[in-house]
Amino acid sequence: MAMTIPRTGEDTRTVTVLGSTGSVGCNTLDLIARNFDNYVVEALTANTNETLLAEQARQFRPRLTVIADETKYASLKNELSGTGLTIEAGRDALVEAARRPADWVMAAIVGAAGLEPTMAAARRGAIVALANKECLVCAGPLLMDEVRQNGATLLPVDSEHNAIFQVFDFERRDAIDRVILTASGGPFRTLDLEVMAHVTPAQAVAHPNWDMGAKISVDSATMMNKGLELIEAHQIFQFPEDRIEILIHPQSVVHSLVAYVDGSVLAQLGMPDMRTPIAYTLGWPERMPTPAARLDLAEMGQLTFEQPDSIRFPALRLARQALQDGGASPTVLNAANEVAVEGFLRSKIGFLVIAEIVEEVLTAMAGRSLQSLEDVLEIDREARAVAEQIVQRRG
Repeated sequence: MAMTIPRTGEDTRTVTVLGSTGSVGCNTLDLIARNFDNYVVEALTANTNETLLAEQARQFRPRLTVIADETKYASLKNELSGTGLTIEAGRDALVEAARRPADWVMAAIVGAAGLEPTMAAARRGAIVALANKECLVCAGPLLMDEVRQNGATLLPVDSEHNAIFQVFDFERRDAIDRVILTASGGPFRTLDLEVMAHVTPAQAVAHPNWDMGAKISVDSATMMNKGLELIEAHQIFQFPEDRIEILIHPQSVVHSLVAYVDGSVLAQLGMPDMRTPIAYTLGWPERMPTPAARLDLAEMGQLTFEQPDSIRFPALRLARQALQDGGASPTVLNAANEVAVEGFLRSKIGFLVIAEIVEEVLTAMAGRSLQSLEDVLEIDREARAVAEQIVQRRG
């Protein structure tokens, strides 16, 4: 039977979960349910999964429940009939959920749809736990400006950036030599290119270490996820691109490292479980218990590392180039990749064609600049349209 989260208590933290029915959102609510005396849920939002959202709303009793897909509003309202909960739908309602007075906001809406709600949370000075890559990839300078100007706190949820955050000496930045992002290498790390050309969507989403959604799993298989994380790391830590390295670590135990000028290298380790970095942000600045398995290094036996293969994984080169080119290039990179990945998942194009399409769109839309969120959204739309045309042509 579901446990209802109480609304009383002076030491409770009010929280909003944007994207509550996705993997990160579900893990966040799992942690809240295990520590229910400490949290009050202000708002929950989902894109299309009204059934799971209704179940979550009945359990956590949010002050506002939002379904982005307006065609699902009637179904959600029916599911929550008699509960007395406030239910809204649509894009404006998502932004309203982010504006609600929660102390802490989990920004876990996948894709460019998460941009406006995340910006809204930052503008009111909230603690923003960021699990949406696109906010920093597409609009990094704009988001970081909002964070600084409004006194918001940005806490990275991605395991790699969360690891860096835990060992990054913000007060002595000059002492930092390099930031090292680790990558599992995905399921195709050792495959020949000829074999990779014929892999299926089912093979691509079968990540060896992490339980993730289909799109993120494909990004891991192409290593575009690590390219996006490179751009994110540059924005979060305001650290030079040429001093951010990527290292293959198949066991996914060392989540990332920071190397210092004296030769010290600090790393954050743990078993691959997203509840660990989520808990770090949910309890911040304190730590909270999680049910994650404990790391046993003796049982693990060995940890291995290797350089990424730039020929097998051209997405890494494309991401670095987009970051170096600046302007709208990262926005174009992300939009083209989303469309290409969707084309692959629909079996319209082959696996290796994903990066080819991204590169073609980057070339076609080179030299664009960004001044506002409206620019980001317009260029995102244009890049998606160009990418879709190429998918149709190549399919």
